[in-house]
Amino acid sequence: MKKAYLALENGLVFEGKAFGAEGEVYGEVVFNTSITGYQEILTDPSYKGQIVTMTYPLIGNYGVNEEDIESLRPQVEGFVVKELSQIYSNWRAGLSLEEYLIKHNIVGIQGIDTRALTRAIRLQGAMKGVLSTKDSDPQSLIEKAKGCPGLIGRDLVKEVTSQKPYFWKDKNNLKKEKFSVVVLDCGVKFSILRNLSKVGFKIEVVPAFTKADDILRRKPDGVLLSNGPGDPSAVSYVIETVRDLLGKVPIFGICLGQQMLGLALGGKTYKLKFGHHGGNHPVKDLKTAKVAITAQNHGFCVDKNSILDKDLKITHINLYDSTLEGLEHKKLKFFSVQYHPEAGPGPNDALYLFKKFFDLVSNYAQKKGY
Repeated sequence: MKKAYLALENGLVFEGKAFGAEGEVYGEVVFNTSITGYQEILTDPSYKGQIVTMTYPLIGNYGVNEEDIESLRPQVEGFVVKELSQIYSNWRAGLSLEEYLIKHNIVGIQGIDTRALTRAIRLQGAMKGVLSTKDSDPQSLIEKAKGCPGLIGRDLVKEVTSQKPYFWKDKNNLKKEKFSVVVLDCGVKFSILRNLSKVGFKIEVVPAFTKADDILRRKPDGVLLSNGPGDPSAVSYVIETVRDLLGKVPIFGICLGQQMLGLALGGKTYKLKFGHHGGNHPVKDLKTAKVAITAQNHGFCVDKNSILDKDLKITHINLYDSTLEGLEHKKLKFFSVQYHPEAGPGPNDALYLFKKFFDLVSNYAQKKGY
C-alpha cells in the first residue's frame, strides 16, 4: 500500500497507509466517537472543512449503500481510521468504503495511532492539519498545516448550501402533509428532512442566501434553520435573515440554526476547544430533569451569558461541559437545540422535538384562524 502522512500544526506527524483517493488535503482535524455510522458522518455537510478521525478502531465492515447518506456526496476533507476493514458484509451494501472514497475523490489514511491523535486533540484542541499521499517530508507538511486556513471567520455555508429552491418528498412516508415548512439550507442533513416529513410537513428547501421577504412570500407555517459548517459569526447574511424572521413565523433551529438565533438576538458565539462530535453526549432538559443521549457535531457554541433578552430561556445543558444545548423564546415563537435530534447516526432520544415543532406550528395556525 502507498504511504500517507497526517501532519498537525503543532508539529506532530503520523505515518500510515493510504486508502481512498490519492492527493493532498487540508482542514481542521477533529475526532468522532461514534461506533457505527461512518457513511452518515462522511456525508454530513457540517464536516465541510474538517479532516475526521474515527476513534472506533475498525471502520468499513458493512460497506456503503445508497440509503444511509446525509447529502449527495462526502463532505469531509479527509478521513482517518485505525484499521480499514478489508472485507464488507451487508445485504444493502453496494460499494466498499474505499471504493466510495475513490469515487468521490476523498483522501484517507489508516494504520496510525488514532488514540494518540485523539489525545493530542483533547489536550491541545482541534488543530489545522494536512493529509497527503504526495509529500513525505515532515517539515514541509508541518509548514503546510500551519499555513492552511482555519475555521474561525470562514464562511463554509456557501460551499454546501443548495443553489436553488426545491421541494423534498419522502417516498417512504405517506403521511398527509398538513402544514408547510421552509428549510433554510445551511448544509441540511437528509435525516432532518425525513423527520419533518414523518410528522406531516410539506417541505421546501431554500438556499442559505434567501432573504426573509422571499421566505415569507412563500407563506410557510414554520421555518427550520438547519445545521451547517464553519464559524456562525462569518455567515452574516443568514443572521440578518433570521433577525428579520423573528416573531413572524414559528422557528425551529438545529445546531448552526441555534447559533444563528443566538447571534440574531445579539448574543455571541465562541469556538469550543475540540468540539462535540459523536453519538454519546448526555444532555439535560432543565424543565423535566430528564437526560437524553444525543448525537452532536459542532465546533462552535452560543455563549449562554451573552444574550440579555429576559424572555429567552435556556432549556438544555450539556452534562459533559455545561455548554448551552437548547433555547426557547415564547414571545417570538421559536425553540432550538445545539445537538442533532435527527441523529443519523446516533440515538433516537430526541426525535420528539420534530413533533414539538409540529405542535408549535399547529397552535400558531389555530390562533391565526386556519
